[in-house]
Amino acid sequence: MVTNLDDYGIPDGTVAVGVDGSSGSGAALSEAVRTAVAERRSLTILHAAEGGSPSQAVLSAAREAARHQAPDLEVHLVLRVVDPRDLLVAASERAAVLVVGSRGRGPVRSVLLGSVSLAATRRALCPVVVVRPHHPGLVRHGVLVGADGSAESAPVLDYAFRHASSRRLPLTVLHVVEVPEEAIDEHRLLVAESMSGLRETYPDVRVQVDVVHGGAGEVLLVAAERMNCVVLGAHRGGLARHSVTAGIIGRAHCPVVVVPTENDSVFSHA
Repeated sequence: MVTNLDDYGIPDGTVAVGVDGSSGSGAALSEAVRTAVAERRSLTILHAAEGGSPSQAVLSAAREAARHQAPDLEVHLVLRVVDPRDLLVAASERAAVLVVGSRGRGPVRSVLLGSVSLAATRRALCPVVVVRPHHPGLVRHGVLVGADGSAESAPVLDYAFRHASSRRLPLTVLHVVEVPEEAIDEHRLLVAESMSGLRETYPDVRVQVDVVHGGAGEVLLVAAERMNCVVLGAHRGGLARHSVTAGIIGRAHCPVVVVPTENDSVFSHA
């Protein structure tokens, strides 16, 4: 783990993005720039290599791409010989958001997802945006968030509302349950109560609440098919729940945001 961040020039509250010169990291950089502009934050571009030489050319090209997309954006650069996973996780101690791609360099095209992106979603201290390949021509319908109405999932809902507000997008709150039909209204009320303060904080966000039966992973994948992004909890404890998040990261056709929570559940498994 990298601990001496003062030597790295990572400012508090920045949008940090990992790049490696691949098309996947290029998509991540574009998303990071959009996030920094929408949230009025600086951008920090990270490039690292362990057991080799990180490329200044990769970092310089990323900086030029960011400036082309947003000429007035404040940009910081970090280039280090270190495990990329450790650098990203360390950066999350100061960043407001960490953005990574879902495909990296090398003969196994999913290496970044397997060894870097997924590690970041498991260990990062700030929300992690995993940018997935998508179909750019599709009409999309806003932000989707999985929530269960618990206090522990409050950071997930808060991020979803903030993201929807900053992007001027509608928000769908999805609560997946396995309960008798007569208990649905009770669950709907629970979710509504958990959002009461957020509705007041973000009155501009148009919200739809869906309470549905089924398996959380499959229901979310279907619902996310035409969304701008899907927001989930980190699920750091419990293999079954973490597999839901990991499965969506690997299969969704939109960016997946993984938000740290106080426990491992943002879904109902009653």
